[in-house]
Amino acid sequence: MSETAEARLKRMRMRSWRRGTKEMDMILGPFSDEWLASLDAPSLDIYDRLLEENDQDLYPWVSGAQPCPAHYSALLAQIGEFARARHITRS
Repeated sequence: MSETAEARLKRMRMRSWRRGTKEMDMILGPFSDEWLASLDAPSLDIYDRLLEENDQDLYPWVSGAQPCPAHYSALLAQIGEFARARHITRS
């Protein structure tokens, strides 16, 4: 049985908020709440694959400290921009 679109978004939101490191929880959790429902199918597929990555790799990629794999670059740029804008408005 395949996963419904609603169940997929719910699973992805939960995995975004429960990463294993607080830093990535605070980056991916709010991003998923704000953007997941509006991402197109290919972007959702990439985000789903991104959730499989280790936080120790994700954080340097999203912060720009290390280059990320090319297939994640557009999505991680969007996530990083969202996180920086959110941080600035909350500071």
